[in-house]
Amino acid sequence: MMLATLAGLILFSVVWALMMFSFIGSLASLSSDTPVVPKEGVLYMNMSNFVIAEKENPMDMTGLMQGNMTIKTLGLLNAIQALNIAAADPGVKFLYMRPDGVSAGIADIEELRRAILKFRESGKAVISFIENPSNASYYLASAADKVYVTASKGGMNTVIGLSSQMFFLKDLLDKLGVNMQLIRHGKYKSAGEMYIKNQISKENYEQTHAMISSIWNSWVADMAASRDITPDRFNALVDDLALVEPEDFVDNGLADAQLSREERKQKLCDLYMAEDFNDVQFIPFEDYTIARTSAPKFSTNQIAVIYADGEIVDGDDDPQNVAGDTFAEMIADVRANDMVKAVVLRVNSPGGSVLASDKIRKELQLLRESKPVIASYGNYAASGGYWISAESNYIFSDATTLTGSIGVFSLIPEFGKAVKNLAHINVTNVNSNRHSDMYSSMRPLDGAETAYVQQSVEHIYDEFTSIVAEGRELRKTYVDSIAQGRVWAGADAIKIGLVDEIGGIEDALNRAAFEVDGSASYDNFYIVRYPAAMTPLESLLSSFQDVKTPLVFGGTPFEAVERAFSSLKDAESGKVYARLPYEYIIK
Repeated sequence: MMLATLAGLILFSVVWALMMFSFIGSLASLSSDTPVVPKEGVLYMNMSNFVIAEKENPMDMTGLMQGNMTIKTLGLLNAIQALNIAAADPGVKFLYMRPDGVSAGIADIEELRRAILKFRESGKAVISFIENPSNASYYLASAADKVYVTASKGGMNTVIGLSSQMFFLKDLLDKLGVNMQLIRHGKYKSAGEMYIKNQISKENYEQTHAMISSIWNSWVADMAASRDITPDRFNALVDDLALVEPEDFVDNGLADAQLSREERKQKLCDLYMAEDFNDVQFIPFEDYTIARTSAPKFSTNQIAVIYADGEIVDGDDDPQNVAGDTFAEMIADVRANDMVKAVVLRVNSPGGSVLASDKIRKELQLLRESKPVIASYGNYAASGGYWISAESNYIFSDATTLTGSIGVFSLIPEFGKAVKNLAHINVTNVNSNRHSDMYSSMRPLDGAETAYVQQSVEHIYDEFTSIVAEGRELRKTYVDSIAQGRVWAGADAIKIGLVDEIGGIEDALNRAAFEVDGSASYDNFYIVRYPAAMTPLESLLSSFQDVKTPLVFGGTPFEAVERAFSSLKDAESGKVYARLPYEYIIK
């Protein structure tokens, strides 16, 4: 029996190994395959088939593991470049867009819309069709020459303005016996406020309302201009809940017509000049992007795009975040590369560790001594994200970017009472010195300890404002007045001098080219990305190494509460952070 068992185990191991080699071999072949796209047709942008992210990934590995190989992750820059290529491609007849189900950050959506408008400048038509209008999907749809809505009933309209929810946990924590000790600088630095208050502070409400209103006003200005109505008229329709049925969009000038399924087919035939719908050839946008932007190209005249995408954390080997040591070393490699003539620092980060942020900033200082560094802000460029980029030669921000948050905080939880009352455990700390257990989380800080942490917070805040003042050529007292931890939308940040110009990653690339040799466009430069995009195989292996427990309350109103407790668990007691108060989810 022992021999039989051993033989069975060996046989199983061999079969399993062969299956794994076969699976990995298949993925490896996928990583090198480029989609074959028709030479002629309609560029079809069905946004439920792909995700727009800061960095490209040919395939969503979660979908692959579930047997769904249709969802692909397109890098924002790749998507923009694909639209530019399509505008000049005689094989692309027009752009047909279905923005329902769009998945992208709010600033990424702004840049994608800008690229669609640029595509229209080529003289090619852009038409959009929507069935369930949302703030984001209609914002994109409104960039088209013609906006069509469904003639069917049962769709849902959520063009109702933007909203962000905040949860305050003090009452719950009090019941559990958990004491949260927040030490911060900046009356607007609301990081940790959810743990120490049971309702929003006046300052936090002021900054959040101003930020949400600024983002919405930017979107409304664009949508109203595209549909030739006033922003006041657009807001009145939203405030009065006048957009109920698809015909309401048509009646109020927000759409051109309602189309049934057959009418939509006929409209596409007419534009394609085809007798039959079966003769209309569609080119999936996700395939076109991968095929056209992955073509081999090389030049010693390079612009590097460095993606600071994710939370700024200490250490290295964290592909999901901006790991300080790894990132600093990568910047040093770019500095040593003589083929790289300029750098675009693409920041999409809510901040994080001050230590890691300053390591990165110091490497960027050295880099700027030999190459211009142009910052481009994505959805977030706040706190630590602003720390690393404030000294750039030039800063572009989207109007909807969340930036600023120039402030720091430290959060020290105290669970002693909760441990005793809930778990009936008594804790005794044995110390070598008077304050050895101040970060044990088992007792509250005394006055001297609170002053000690506050001193560290004040010192780092002073350093932060000095960095901004020098980098932006502003008086330090003025920086302090606009800092205080306040978060600004990009449209407001430009007014107070935190950024130089409203624009996207393409604008930053063009500016980088101009800094090198006066070029008006980056077309003559080879764009190299740091870190390089992972192949599907690398993405799969990374997903095995970075298995995260799924949220229990994901998709429910309690998801934000669960995330709040998760971030509390991950925070290091007593450490000083330069980070956004929340990762705002704006809908």
